Amino acid sequence: MDRLEIDNILKLNELNSELELERATAIYGKLRWMMKEDSSLDPIRQHLKSLMVQYEKKHWTEESKISDEQITESDTAEKIVSSENVFTQKRKELIRGKLKEIGISQQDLAKILGHRPNYMSELINGVRPFSRDDIIVLHRLFGIEFKDLIPPFLKAEVTNHIKLTLGELKNTKVRLKLKDLETV
Repeated sequence: MDRLEIDNILKLNELNSELELERATAIYGKLRWMMKEDSSLDPIRQHLKSLMVQYEKKHWTEESKISDEQITESDTAEKIVSSENVFTQKRKELIRGKLKEIGISQQDLAKILGHRPNYMSELINGVRPFSRDDIIVLHRLFGIEFKDLIPPFLKAEVTNHIKLTLGELKNTKVRLKLKDLETV
């Protein structure tokens, strides 16, 4: 379960890392302009804002307590979220370009995929993840490559688990390069 899935945000009491802070900030920005279409997103946005303020007060207020590790973690989180946002923006442009090319609207696509229009907007803008079925339909309907529809990013927990497990295996043929496990 991703703690920052839109359905989970109101259940959160706090953010636990710089990466969660960066992702919360990105979602907060997307929700700002999505609220023009769907004002029901405001409580989620306001809750995110309070979580971000709480995290920053706890971890960034006292300058003397800010460590080099904290700054490095923040920089890394910023790079990860930036990469995720670039991917989401490219995917969004590809989908919108295909919609325009074949002459259907985002609402039409929502009907095809069986979603309500506001939900479709959340998917396209990267606030919610596309389902496996949605991705397959987009691939088949528009001919968009899977590599452009499926985010190539691994969660930190997954990466750490793989690194640890590969280090324990005696089979030297099962190895990945460090770059294969990078989150950015």
